[in-house]
Amino acid sequence: QVQYVESGGGLVQPGGSLRLSCAASASNFVFYAMGWYRQAPAKERELVAGISLSGSPNYADSVKGRFTISRDNAKKTVYLQMNSLKPEDTAVYYCNGSPGTLRADLRTYNYWGQGTQVTVSS
Repeated sequence: QVQYVESGGGLVQPGGSLRLSCAASASNFVFYAMGWYRQAPAKERELVAGISLSGSPNYADSVKGRFTISRDNAKKTVYLQMNSLKPEDTAVYYCNGSPGTLRADLRTYNYWGQGTQVTVSS
């Protein structure tokens, strides 16, 4: 069972920045597509950003131009740099991954970490 440990969240004012980290336990991490997800209160969990095996990123429209996903295969870690944060970015942020490509149906992920809380408020 691959496990993920997210960190880096906190309270930040609108317009501020945070950098999230996700450490993975997968021994074959280099073969995993990875994603950052978030879940706001009373909302469904959604994909925020994904990164392929080759490092190609993709983003939800709501975060394009503000968030940057990256990966360090040697450290088995995925990062999410979040700039120009808005109150609507407030959520618990999770990472997850799957060999080859991300899973379209989030319910098929067997494991989720504890996540890291991001709160954007003045």
